[in-house]
Amino acid sequence: MSWHSGAIGRSAYWATPSSALLAELGTTEMGLSDVEAEARIRAYGPNRLSAARRGPLVEAVISQLRNPLLWLLLFAATVGALVGETIDSIIVLAILTLGSLLSVVQESRAGRSLERLRERIALRARVLRNGGEVEVLATSLVPGDVLVLTAGSMVAADAVLLQTRDLFVSEAALTGEPFAVEKHPGQIEKTASLASRTNVVHMGTNVRSGTARALVVETGARTAFGRIAQRLTLRPPETEFQHGLRRFGYLLLTLMLVLVFVVFAASALRHHPPIETLLFAVALAVGLAPEMLPAILATMLGRGAHRMAERGVLVRRLDAIENLGNMDVFCTDKTGTLTEGEVRLEAATGPTSEHSDRVLELAYWNASLQGGLPNPLDRGIVQAFDATGHELPEKLDEIPFDFARKRLSVLVRPRGEEAMLVTKGAADPIMSVCNSTRTDQGTIGALDTALRQAIENRVTAWSTEGIRVIAVASRRWSSDDLVQRDSERNLTLEGFITFRDPPKPGAAQALKDLRELGVRVKIISGDHHAVVADLAARIGMKSDPVVRGAEIAELRDEALWHVVEHADLFAEIDPTQKERIVVGLKRTGHVVAFMGDGINDAPAIHAADVGISVDGATDVAREAADFVLLHRDLDTVRDGIKEGRTTFANTLKYVLTTESANLGNMVSMAAATLFLPFLPLLAHQVLLNNLLSDVPSAALSGDRVDPETVHHPQHWDVAFIGRFMLIFGLISAAFDALMFLVLTRVFHANPEEFRTAWFAESLLTELFVLLVLRTRRHFWKSRPHAALLGSTLALAAVAFALPLSPLRTMLGFVELSWALWGSILGVAAAYILTVEVVKRPILGLLDERAASKKPPPRSPFSERIWPR
Repeated sequence: MSWHSGAIGRSAYWATPSSALLAELGTTEMGLSDVEAEARIRAYGPNRLSAARRGPLVEAVISQLRNPLLWLLLFAATVGALVGETIDSIIVLAILTLGSLLSVVQESRAGRSLERLRERIALRARVLRNGGEVEVLATSLVPGDVLVLTAGSMVAADAVLLQTRDLFVSEAALTGEPFAVEKHPGQIEKTASLASRTNVVHMGTNVRSGTARALVVETGARTAFGRIAQRLTLRPPETEFQHGLRRFGYLLLTLMLVLVFVVFAASALRHHPPIETLLFAVALAVGLAPEMLPAILATMLGRGAHRMAERGVLVRRLDAIENLGNMDVFCTDKTGTLTEGEVRLEAATGPTSEHSDRVLELAYWNASLQGGLPNPLDRGIVQAFDATGHELPEKLDEIPFDFARKRLSVLVRPRGEEAMLVTKGAADPIMSVCNSTRTDQGTIGALDTALRQAIENRVTAWSTEGIRVIAVASRRWSSDDLVQRDSERNLTLEGFITFRDPPKPGAAQALKDLRELGVRVKIISGDHHAVVADLAARIGMKSDPVVRGAEIAELRDEALWHVVEHADLFAEIDPTQKERIVVGLKRTGHVVAFMGDGINDAPAIHAADVGISVDGATDVAREAADFVLLHRDLDTVRDGIKEGRTTFANTLKYVLTTESANLGNMVSMAAATLFLPFLPLLAHQVLLNNLLSDVPSAALSGDRVDPETVHHPQHWDVAFIGRFMLIFGLISAAFDALMFLVLTRVFHANPEEFRTAWFAESLLTELFVLLVLRTRRHFWKSRPHAALLGSTLALAAVAFALPLSPLRTMLGFVELSWALWGSILGVAAAYILTVEVVKRPILGLLDERAASKKPPPRSPFSERIWPR
């Protein structure tokens, strides 16, 4: 193989003749063979931005190594070993290793599950292999492949154009230019900028209209997008959940620093051994930190993604699960979601007559010969036309569909006849380029004002009945020239094709279910406003007002924000307006989901907080989405919302219960150093307590959630979490103080007895308060998952067993009297009952405080980086 990627990249391939590139790449315009493609992928690697993808296990290990708490503990344990505290250091390291292994196992398992789900919706590309057109994984593209591009295709590599037809490409991901750029073959100057290379398509861009064949020159990290990504290390922006976690981390860091300072100050006053104090202070800081949170989060989100997949929702972006639960506005087109999606052709008529075989045949030619993406209307036409005894004419040329013209034309030559242009599209755009019409007698007559108005009234009447209308027009073509966009003029209106797409039987109930979940549905459609109004009336939505695209075009952003807040129906909307509606809803404080499947939906999917597409959608729509639905209906969306809220609720359970208990225990131990002549717990005892109490928390990923928890959108509120931690942490600390008094004043416990009793009381309270605070109901009325209850009881048994086990001497524990055990259980029971009694009024006050806060302002601009 004579070609070398680096040489091509340095020699400005866009300025090299395509024939020379084909020779240099050792390929032809018919592409490579499978054998050659396999050899090249071994030589140049897979077509992805990173040279090699690390496995979930490696990623989990790296995640642990990045944890600063890990290195802090290693430092403290090393210092302890150097000054003679060898046993303590070994125990600390053993507990640290066990905790890290648990985290690695949890994270890698979740990572493997997500990888399997992602493989089901991996980006694919159409290429020429072995002389024919095939579909392959985008990662298997190699230099020398020939890409086949159509409207809606994501470009998966950098490629030089060989053939094009009205090709327009959106390069916003690469250049920031919002408008699609026309592309065509040819040579350009070596010095041409990235945006000026009109003969090249780049990875990360997408085809808006037209068709093309392109020779792959660069793949993976060698592409323009790959080089930019390597320099900038692009990351998707933070979700609300990630932002809340980061703020929560800052809060814990502040508390840890204060805690360490207080411990050192108290230890200095009490003249505790400095190395022992160092280990104790570090252990307290680690005890306060939710070191299992990354692993538990990964497990919860991974499990949530798996459960959502079982319900037909594939997750492309794991941390978007929380946003799905938070959403309160759901925007969707009507076709396939609110309607059956199987468009049925109802009639083919002339402009004024009731039936026309000619109109159906012309529509069949157009639908069968067009080279763009197939759509339900074309399929409906092909299925309805009886092709027996008919043959398709010779196709000479095509003007592809685009969303500005809203029509598609094919130039054909029927056998024995002269060529003709057959145009099909939305009624108004077609009629705007017609100056004549086919009469009932088959002749051509003038399309005067009165006749035009009568035909428009007929179209409106159909639309009012919920019937979708497609117009068909034609024009004789006597020259040998190919057609251009301006060829669509002076056409003859042949007639109309009408379709019905009835509402889904369960659409009205699905909308009611979403309303009960606190989600408002808005229809955003390109269809005629009367069709949208009719559908809304049939499924129980208010049909007035219907906001039309022409009205939106006249509104400034501030006025549009007011309109989108109050209207639920939008019709005759173009792709840019869809995006403006989504951004307007976000600006007014809503968490917005948008569901679509076409090229025209991609900008809105990208702009939404939650982008949803469907299996079988265009590449660009699927790549823009966070979620891909295997079944396009609102029941699947509803189930996904519930799953998202369940995942968020269980995540919040861990944060609230673990951190409030940790804060109480760590504060009480720090305070105890002010009064005791010895440390209340040794470093390894603090860490062991923390490790054991985290084990049941891992089972929260599968815990049951009370139904009322998922009835309304939920949001990450750091202020609420902080107040919750403080109040319930102080309650925990108060009972720790009671235990302190019992041990020192009643039992006059020595250091070993004190530490053993305090360890048992701290562990038992942390374990059982999880069962109480996991629900707002009385804890005996909300059944926990069997794994959570079982692990809690098992760890409670460990708390009793450790002081009796052979490990007690090494861990610094001693056997306790029955009286002391009774006191421990009494204090723990009093604490649990107190929390149960006060939790509902306290949570009610916290809810009122949170509800009084105004929602944060939202940026009027898209907050996402494209592509994902």
